[in-house]
Amino acid sequence: MKKLIFLCAEVLILVGCNTQTTVPLFNGQNQEGWHVDVPEMDTLSNTINPFIVRDGNLVSLGTPRGHLITDADYKEYRLDIEYRFTGEPGNCGILVHASTPRALYKMFPKSIEVQMEHENAGDFWVIVEDITADNMVERRGPKESWGIIEGTNRRIENLKNGLEKPLGEWNSMVIECFENKIKVWVNGTLANHGYNATVSSGQIAVQAEGSEVEFRKLELTPITELSDDLE
Repeated sequence: MKKLIFLCAEVLILVGCNTQTTVPLFNGQNQEGWHVDVPEMDTLSNTINPFIVRDGNLVSLGTPRGHLITDADYKEYRLDIEYRFTGEPGNCGILVHASTPRALYKMFPKSIEVQMEHENAGDFWVIVEDITADNMVERRGPKESWGIIEGTNRRIENLKNGLEKPLGEWNSMVIECFENKIKVWVNGTLANHGYNATVSSGQIAVQAEGSEVEFRKLELTPITELSDDLE
């Protein structure tokens, strides 16, 4: 049975639950603690793993498409990410509260995606799970089109577009997950705030979705509430 990391019971037991201890999800050397789920790798013997470590960074090559997924589940945390597109600006994302693999388009695990697509960083995309945000009709479209499966409107637009730095520069993204709520900041600006999520724990996944992206930081810190703003 897969282990659920409460970040205040196992990993942090030596330092106590009140200590804001950061757990690096990526060790800078290899993919220990993660596993790859790339459908093409099931059937094509010469298919490469699109996730590599290069110069101390975790790199999503973009293709073949799939996900790098943590072995463990997590809940009630702050995820600090630093990333950049290395070539043409494109698409990628971080999936939180991931569970059943290949639940959507035989590719995406059940989850809530925090979008990194160029100029749309901070959007939510719901993947066989759901979440609510303010001004939903304005940001998601007509209610009758909403859904969590193929062919429905799964996108909840961010609060502000264009928060990314110029191509090639490092961006920071902070994702806080607490109970059924998620907040996202991009380069220090609040980009999204969702609540009443249908899921509150699960794995964390990095996408390979067509564009090469480097990650130099993927760090997780336990929290006891959502931040009002970043310090």
